[in-house]
Amino acid sequence: MTEGITVNFRLNGAPVSIATAPGRRALDLLREEFGLFAAKEGCGTGECGACAVLVDGEAKLSCLMLAAQLEGREVTTAEGLGTPEAPHPIQTAFAALGAVQCGYCTPGMTIATAALLAKNPDPDRAAARVALSGNLCRCTGYVKIVDAVLAAATALRGEKS
Repeated sequence: MTEGITVNFRLNGAPVSIATAPGRRALDLLREEFGLFAAKEGCGTGECGACAVLVDGEAKLSCLMLAAQLEGREVTTAEGLGTPEAPHPIQTAFAALGAVQCGYCTPGMTIATAALLAKNPDPDRAAARVALSGNLCRCTGYVKIVDAVLAAATALRGEKS
């Protein structure tokens, strides 16, 4: 039997410590142990972006990360961006502009948006498209999604749209 490891990290702002198998994926840990279901397994090979989470502020594909790689890191899932009572401006923009259809890709899109806006608070459409290029959506043409990214940027800068 393989020995377990203990992983200590911050998850959506709170410190956590959990024992797990050394080869367990971060995606599985987040979903199965913490009940955080926003990150989804779309492809399992890092192609679709549905499993994206922020790790130390950068969008990472949790299906390609081992749980052990979370040690000492700050992890934010889409659930950690905001709450139903106080949604994050990114979540508000996606909802208000109809940048969702089936919703499967939406958490990964919001995570990619958060990573972009942390680095570039005033992106243009081209920068938004590049930032979202690792996230696949089968339902939309991405127009409303890019519109939501730009609206969220405007809101986060404190400007009126």
